[in-house]
Amino acid sequence: MTAATETDRALVDRVAKGDRAAVRLLFMRHHARIYRFVARQTGSDMMADDIANEVFLELWRQAPSFEGRSEVSTWLLGIARFKALSSLRKKKEDWIDDEAAAAVPDSADTPEVVTMKEDKAAALRRFVDALPEEHRTVIDLAYYHGQSVGEIGEVLGIPVATVKTRMFYARKKLGEALKAAGYDRGWP
Repeated sequence: MTAATETDRALVDRVAKGDRAAVRLLFMRHHARIYRFVARQTGSDMMADDIANEVFLELWRQAPSFEGRSEVSTWLLGIARFKALSSLRKKKEDWIDDEAAAAVPDSADTPEVVTMKEDKAAALRRFVDALPEEHRTVIDLAYYHGQSVGEIGEVLGIPVATVKTRMFYARKKLGEALKAAGYDRGWP
């Protein structure tokens, strides 16, 4: 089995046995996702960088106790969320501009369509940012990090039914905000 095909769980088993190369592989696979998640939660690039690195130190410490009840990525996001919330309680830092992260346009789109998509995406991002924290977090995990409802429940430590309820109300509020701003919920 090559390093590229080795499962995350197998790598965690290797980490539990003290294999530093396995930590580096997991870091390469998951660092960007964890960094983006923490940056969205904290609004700070510096804090996100520190916390993302701390997550992998925690992986090193906790690997022997990993029971495999969830995916490794879900477990790591849960650690990241806990550390982000702890850091936010401890200190306040300068907030970054989330609008700086722009999506790469589809080369098949005309400049007009690209502009329409960018405008709608920026508006949607502002509307997501305006949601209450509990709704914003489920939207962020679902749509920006590709987590399932069950995985979101694990990361947040809440029942699946609560995740679904929060998702329902968040989507409803986003739809109302888009409509009020004059955006069609469909394409582009």
